[in-house]
Amino acid sequence: MEVELIAVTKYLRGNGTPEELLEHAGRVCYRSEKRGEAGSFLQARIREGHESIIEHASLTYEISGISRVCSHQLVRHRIASYSQESQRYVDLSDPELVVPPSIAGSLTAMEIWDDLTGRMREAYRDLRELAVRKEDTRFLLPNATATRIVVTMNFRELRHFFRIRCDRAAQWEIRALAKEMLKLAYQVAPSVFQDLYTEFIGEDTADA
Repeated sequence: MEVELIAVTKYLRGNGTPEELLEHAGRVCYRSEKRGEAGSFLQARIREGHESIIEHASLTYEISGISRVCSHQLVRHRIASYSQESQRYVDLSDPELVVPPSIAGSLTAMEIWDDLTGRMREAYRDLRELAVRKEDTRFLLPNATATRIVVTMNFRELRHFFRIRCDRAAQWEIRALAKEMLKLAYQVAPSVFQDLYTEFIGEDTADA
């Protein structure tokens, strides 16, 4: 799994940070003047539940090496924009597959996995040689097939996403993805994501 932050909303006034933009939006609501750092202002608004102001900034990630299982869960978060690698147009005669740890850790389970996925690859190639279109041959591909996807979410939706998908009850792969996304979001706007970073990334340190 690879997660790269490729775009961040910029504020064209001040020093151009997304936090400055969000503070500006918030101060318009209250007709208040800037007093101190943007971070403390934003943290106070988030504690109050005034999260509409943080919708004005967004992050764009490029994600690769996750399974279709994971991407299916990701795209359920509807207040976002997605551009995903197309199995209709991309040849996947030898697809990268994401192996769950519970299978990878068992020799017997891996033998079953390798047998099935090997036959799937062979069948895919055979159908392509019969001139079956990729858009139809893709019906053979398992949910384990790795994919690439570009995702854009505003800060408010990201906070919702992190609350749901970083939780211990979340499925292991999307939980790992969400944590990587949270780490990058925290670097860009620590005041907006500080509480979630402490809760979900801090637990990794505590468990170590």
